[in-house]
Amino acid sequence: MNTLQPQPAKGFANWLKESVIVKLFLIGMLTLFLLIPSAWIQDLIWERQQRQNEVISEISDKWSGSQLLEGPVLVLPYKTRISEKDSTGRVSFQEVLTNIYILPEDLNIASKANPELLHRGIFDAVVYNTKIQVQGKFSPLELKKSGIDPTMILWDKAKVVIGLSDLKGLKNNPIVRLSDSSYHVEPDFASVKLFSNNLVILPDLSTKKNTALSFNFELDIRGSSELSFMHLGKSTTVKINGKWNNPSFTGRYLPEDRKISEKNFSAFWKMPYFNRPFPQQWVGDDVSLTSAKSQEAVFGVKFILPVDQYQKTMRSAKYAILVILLTFVSLFFTELLKKTKIHLLQYVLIGSAMIIYYTLLLSFTEQVGFMFAYLIASVATIVLVSVFIASLLKNKKIALIFAIILSIFYGFIYTIIQLQDMALLFGSIGLFITVALLMHFSGKINWERGQETAKEPEEISYL
Repeated sequence: MNTLQPQPAKGFANWLKESVIVKLFLIGMLTLFLLIPSAWIQDLIWERQQRQNEVISEISDKWSGSQLLEGPVLVLPYKTRISEKDSTGRVSFQEVLTNIYILPEDLNIASKANPELLHRGIFDAVVYNTKIQVQGKFSPLELKKSGIDPTMILWDKAKVVIGLSDLKGLKNNPIVRLSDSSYHVEPDFASVKLFSNNLVILPDLSTKKNTALSFNFELDIRGSSELSFMHLGKSTTVKINGKWNNPSFTGRYLPEDRKISEKNFSAFWKMPYFNRPFPQQWVGDDVSLTSAKSQEAVFGVKFILPVDQYQKTMRSAKYAILVILLTFVSLFFTELLKKTKIHLLQYVLIGSAMIIYYTLLLSFTEQVGFMFAYLIASVATIVLVSVFIASLLKNKKIALIFAIILSIFYGFIYTIIQLQDMALLFGSIGLFITVALLMHFSGKINWERGQETAKEPEEISYL
C-alpha cells in the first residue's frame, strides 16, 4: 500500500536556511549589535582625551596658566558726601570714600611669544615665554560730565592697577614708568578688586593733580596655551608675533592683519572704544572690568597643537558602523553572486576584526601619530579580513577584490577626516556612488533563491 507523506516542516526549514531575506535580516541585526562595542571604543577615546586634558592642566599648573593682560587703570580715591535723615527729620551728612576709575586714552601693546612643547609620557602641552611691551597715555579727568569736585580727590593715594591672570608666570619684578618717574609694582589682594590678580604702583600725584600721564612698562612672563588682552584703551593696538605655525585667534575681535607661515605668525589689532562694554571714566563701581560682560572685550591668540590626534580618531570611530555595514553588504553580494555560503559566525568574526581596528588606531596614534597609525591599522585589518575571506571562499581573486574594496572604504574615510569645509560634500558624493553601485549589483542577484527552494516538490515515501 502506497502512503503519501508531506513534509512541510522540512520545506520551511530549508526556506529558513536558504532565504536571502532571513540572511539579510540577521546581518542587519548583527550590524546593530556591533553598535555596542563601537560605542565602547568611542568612550575609550574620550577617556584618553580627558586624560590628555588632565595632563595639560597639570603641566599648566606647574608652569603657568593661560595669561590675560588687563590694564593699566588709574584709580583715584574720592570723597563724597551723602545725606541721611533721621526719624525726627534732622539731616546729617557723612563722608564716604569711593574711587574714580580712568582708562587709557592710548594703549599700545607689542608681544613676542616663543611657544614650545612640554612632554609628559605620550602627551604634549603647549607653553610659551613672552616679553610684552606696553605704552600709552591716560585720559584727562572729565569734571563737567561726571560732576567731580577736584578738591575732594585724594591725589596722594592714587594707584595704577595692572591685571595678570596668573602671577606665577612673572619672571621678574616689573618697573612701571609713569610720566617722568619709575615705580616697582607690588601685588594688591585686598583694597582694589578691579581684576582677579592686581599689580599696583602708588604714585603721589598731589603735586601734578593731573591724570593725562604717559606710561610704559615691560612684562617678562610665561604661560600656557593662550595669550589674551583686554581692550581698555580709547584706541587700542596690539601686535603679536611668534614662532608657531598653528595659531587660533580668539575673542570678538579678529586681527586686521595676520600672516601665518610654516614656522612663524604675526597679527595686528587696532580697535576704537565704540564697541567696548565700559566707559572711559566712571565713579564708584569696581566690578565693571570683572563682570561677565567685560569678557566681550577680551581677545588674543591660542597656540593649538598642529594635529589633534584624539579628535581625528574619534571622527574615524564615528564612521565605524558605516564601514562595517558596507563591508557586510559587499560580502553578502559576493556570497550571492558567487553562489557560495558564508556562515553568520564568520560575519561576526569579520565585524570583530573591524571593531578591533579602532583600538589599534587609538593605541598606535598615541605612539606614532594619526597618519601612520591609520596606515598600520588599515593595512593590518585589510590583510586579516582578505586572508580570512580567501580561506573561506577558496578564491584568491575574490579576496583581492575584497581587499581593494576595503582599501577604498578606509581611504574614503581618511579623506573625509582630513577635509573640513568640503567634508560633507565629498561624503555625500561618496555615499551616493556607493548606493548606485549597490543598486547595480542588486539587479544581478536572484532574490527568489530561498523561495524556489521552499517550493520544491514534497518528498513521497512509500511504506
